[in-house]
Amino acid sequence: MTPATRADLASIPTYVPGRSYPGAIKLASNETTQGPLPGVAQAIADAAANANRYPDNTASALIGALSQALGVPAENIAAGCGSVALCQELVQITCGVGDEVIYAWRSFEAYPVVTKVAGATPVPVPLTVDHGHDLDAMLAAITDRTRLIFVCNPNNPTGAALGRDELELFLDAVPAHIVVALDEAYFEYNRSGVDGIELARGRRNVVVLRTFSKAYGLAGVRVGYAVADPEIVTALAKVHITFSVNAVAQAAAIACLDARDELLARTDAIVAERDRMRDALIAAGYDVPVTEANFVWLPLRERSAAYGEASAEAGVLIRPYGTDGVRITIGDPHENDAFLTFATAAPARELAGLPVVAQ
Repeated sequence: MTPATRADLASIPTYVPGRSYPGAIKLASNETTQGPLPGVAQAIADAAANANRYPDNTASALIGALSQALGVPAENIAAGCGSVALCQELVQITCGVGDEVIYAWRSFEAYPVVTKVAGATPVPVPLTVDHGHDLDAMLAAITDRTRLIFVCNPNNPTGAALGRDELELFLDAVPAHIVVALDEAYFEYNRSGVDGIELARGRRNVVVLRTFSKAYGLAGVRVGYAVADPEIVTALAKVHITFSVNAVAQAAAIACLDARDELLARTDAIVAERDRMRDALIAAGYDVPVTEANFVWLPLRERSAAYGEASAEAGVLIRPYGTDGVRITIGDPHENDAFLTFATAAPARELAGLPVVAQ
């Protein structure tokens, strides 16, 4: 007899990470190309020397460091195994079977996964023509079963960022019993000036999610955090997988916070490359929306898969998203140049539906 599992598992999508293979330039996963910030590798090595001991399940030292860095009381902070783990925990603490989770689409691929894993019902709301959140439509999608709303800002994979005024109007319009998660995984690249932690002050239903995976370069270590009302933080602790934020991750994150000046210099360099990439692609005839993240978005629609395969064959891995578009991570200048060489050549232009000869 086959072991019994949940009957609905077949309907739950599996998260698919960006492709990788030896020798290829990988611009598919929004990783930073640089190694750990100064002092981080040593902190990792020191923590690994005590790998025979369990980590602090409360991550007290990390939360203390975050509290000081963010100007937020420690009771308002929770740590997680990457911010994606906190996404799942938020669904678990807010939803039962049949409750609804609203999010823009396309947005972070994990939202429908973590929603369905909890037995909740996904409510995707199409993006605007400018590839950003349609906040009015998201408000209109609220029902008496809505328990959680994800707002990815800047949005992954399109890079569109919401302004402070429109976000404030949205947050004030959401009923106070519905939790709103401002997912700021790309906060450090956002030059629009919007800070979710400031917006969350005085709004008990707003949770801000951030990660050390992107700008801080700890994608392989897995640590993120939430800033929220103490009652939400307490609830998150109840569903938190014990010891899931390991000792190496905690030590690495603390060391990252000590090297924030270096981080700013790195993100400024990536933002400059982002703008260079976007300008070059626009000059070549591509439609490239404004982006506030460490990637650019090409809305190639039904051409996306073929374009992604052709780029891979040219040695540059990018991320196609169904029939919506492709996302290209900003890498080192020579890696970006390799993609631009591919993208501006006649075969790629033809695949993208552009004139073979630029006008």
